[in-house]
Amino acid sequence: MKQYNILFLCTHNSSRSILGEALASTHTSGCFVGYSAGSTPGKSINPIAEELALEMGYSKTKMYSKSWDEFAKPDAPQMDFIITVCDSAANEECPVWIGHPATAHWGFPDPSKVEGSDDDKRKAFKSVMNGLKQKIDAFALLPLEKLDHASIENELRKLAST
Repeated sequence: MKQYNILFLCTHNSSRSILGEALASTHTSGCFVGYSAGSTPGKSINPIAEELALEMGYSKTKMYSKSWDEFAKPDAPQMDFIITVCDSAANEECPVWIGHPATAHWGFPDPSKVEGSDDDKRKAFKSVMNGLKQKIDAFALLPLEKLDHASIENELRKLAST
């Protein structure tokens, strides 16, 4: 089975994009290798996002905030799909990606901005995680090897509204 590289982009690469990377990489289909990056990466991963990713079985050593510029370099892994997960990253000028991957925007509210109890904050992160999981699950069911670039991009974008 072919594995597809999928890059999740967010502004700070500390919460939503990290969850996307972990979900894709640990997906039961085995068809994705997840990556994440940010336009202005933060200094650390949000502790709740890290905890949830670790619960999925994702390696702590793979979780760190990094610039999306790392994935525009000639020696970077070539991405098949790029998904922005926050509104600010969707509107920013992105690098030119090697191989012209299919792109889409799956917007989620920033769970790190939720105020309240630790339980309230964790619920916000789980809501984003569950939303991403639903979209990744649906994407994994598609016959990707039989679809052309335009069809894949269309399917990715349709998932934004689910």
